Amino acid sequence: MEAEERAAEIRLPANVAIPPQQLRVVAAPVGGLIEALLVMPDEMVRTGQPLARIRSTEMLEAQRLFLDALNGEALAREKLRRDEALARDRVIAERRLLVTRAEHVVALTTMQEREQVLALFGMEQADIAQLRSGRQLSATITVHAPADGIAMGRDAVAGERVAQSAPLFSLAELVPLWLNIQVPLSAAAALEEGAPVLVPTQGAEGKVLRLSRRADAATQSVAAIAEISRGAENLRPGQAVVAVLPLRANGSAGQWRVPAGSVVRHRDRNWVFVRSSSGFEPRAVRVLSETPTAVSVGGNLTAGDAVATRGILFLLGAMVEREGA
Repeated sequence: MEAEERAAEIRLPANVAIPPQQLRVVAAPVGGLIEALLVMPDEMVRTGQPLARIRSTEMLEAQRLFLDALNGEALAREKLRRDEALARDRVIAERRLLVTRAEHVVALTTMQEREQVLALFGMEQADIAQLRSGRQLSATITVHAPADGIAMGRDAVAGERVAQSAPLFSLAELVPLWLNIQVPLSAAAALEEGAPVLVPTQGAEGKVLRLSRRADAATQSVAAIAEISRGAENLRPGQAVVAVLPLRANGSAGQWRVPAGSVVRHRDRNWVFVRSSSGFEPRAVRVLSETPTAVSVGGNLTAGDAVATRGILFLLGAMVEREGA
């Protein structure tokens, strides 16, 4: 048995993932036929960069309704101007002027609504202004990138007919990245939020963001999420890595390293058997970390204690018999 003067380290398998807030799905703003996809998977894109072109009859209909509303607003505005002039000369009643004003408000609201529909369909303000002035319809809409990122994948192909809101691309920011780590219950109590995390083989480092309060019944482990802020460019989403995490020291109590086969679990507690003058006596310990060959434990042990490494089942049986006596 060896005394440990510092917190132990534990190496655990982890998977690299993209934080959900850094993942964007670019969807078709309107249903139609995909004419072209303009970027490739793994290509870096910038905000506003064209991603795809879609030919859509729905876009044509939306533009036609906008022009109808535009004409209706122009007529209502002209009628209002004429009635205001007549009202000043007391030619018409004030009630007629109020009705004309209300009709213009309705026409203006309808025109603004149709303009917002075009914007929701992905039409740029410059294109809407050109439609307003030129009165020429266009069946093609260009989908632009909403933010900087990497095109992680294409969810559609050129020549395919898609519905409105159908996914086209997935864009992601790859700095920082997350590590999804499964921490054994035996080590979870000694792991702290904010603890540093290293991925030595990739030269990446970060910190533990949070530990789950639930345990996985099948694996008896706790999910931990770590954020990698330095060296994230050396990692790839979906990659399997080994993460190194420090475990909290055992406070004022001693911390010891014992052979892996010397620790046994009984009645929801961990035990080692320490040699005494009359044989071996059980001592309760707290497991801090485990490796294939050794276990770091905390408990009421001393440097001169010798723990049993063989015959553990026999000693456990004798312990159970004494408890039942």
